[in-house]
Amino acid sequence: MWQVVGQSRAVTLFQRNLERGSIAHAYLLVGPPHVGKMTLALDLARALNCEAVEPPCGLCDACQKIASGKHADVQIIGLNSSGNSTDAKPRTEISIDQVREMQHSSSLPPFEGRYKVFIIDGAELMSNEAANCLLKTLEEPAGGVIFILLTTNDAILPATVVSRCQRLELRPLATSQVEAVLNERRGVEPQKAELLARLCHGCLGWALSAAVDDSLLQRRAERIDRLLDITNGDYEERFDYVSQLAAQFSQSRGLVQEVLDLWLDWWRDLLLVKLGCNDTITNIDQEAMLVDMGRGYNLAQIKSFINSIQAAGEQLGQNANPRLVLEVLMLSIPGRSGV
Repeated sequence: MWQVVGQSRAVTLFQRNLERGSIAHAYLLVGPPHVGKMTLALDLARALNCEAVEPPCGLCDACQKIASGKHADVQIIGLNSSGNSTDAKPRTEISIDQVREMQHSSSLPPFEGRYKVFIIDGAELMSNEAANCLLKTLEEPAGGVIFILLTTNDAILPATVVSRCQRLELRPLATSQVEAVLNERRGVEPQKAELLARLCHGCLGWALSAAVDDSLLQRRAERIDRLLDITNGDYEERFDYVSQLAAQFSQSRGLVQEVLDLWLDWWRDLLLVKLGCNDTITNIDQEAMLVDMGRGYNLAQIKSFINSIQAAGEQLGQNANPRLVLEVLMLSIPGRSGV
């Protein structure tokens, strides 16, 4: 049974490839964080090594080992995998040593399954040396070895690497589909399920995590409080905030992007309540606050700042100076107009 939800196009393709014996040697799964890339990659690893007639069964020894991360022939390479490094500092890229170790392992025959499967989580985080090293392996693939690259942005990857993979794009689920999964499969109470379904923007993995981990919603609440403080604060407070974000950016770009995404959601919601479209807002638990705050801004101000947030996100993705980008963003926060 395939565990991924809502990615029927990709699942159908894999099933046909399995039936015809035409599995590609490398796949590139592209999609936003938590959309199901890792789940689908593990599904394929199970299907390739499943012992049942209709794979993946999820019940055989191979499927259960892969699900628990204990199958010798299925390896995940990412920032958190060990490699050969003894450096205690957190990694910011996938190193050439990790790829070389993977290459050595791929040259050996499967230990307990039919296929060796290597999943590169966050392939866009490979160093240039690591990507070039991987390219050599993709150009001369060994039999019985499958590479699955997961990325949120394949535009960052070298075109030569992308061209040697079969690319599949995983799209976010409909809000109603996420809500149904939370309600029917996980027993999440309706009000919370609706909130999580809107907050996750179709990325079911985040909603499932937030359903059992209250710290995710608590972190969101703290970020909203900070957003309101900064919006109402002076320039000194805003630039102090920039210093904090810029320091975080050097450690984890993802955390800063999460903050920008929250700001974008919030100001988009302000625009919607100004237009009377309250039923479509993301932060449904903050509707009263949004309506009250919206009275202090006109549509032009809100639209302009939304554009500024989007521009900041694009510039950070292009490796612009984070402090400069974020300072410009803070200067773009509109003053209350009273309209």
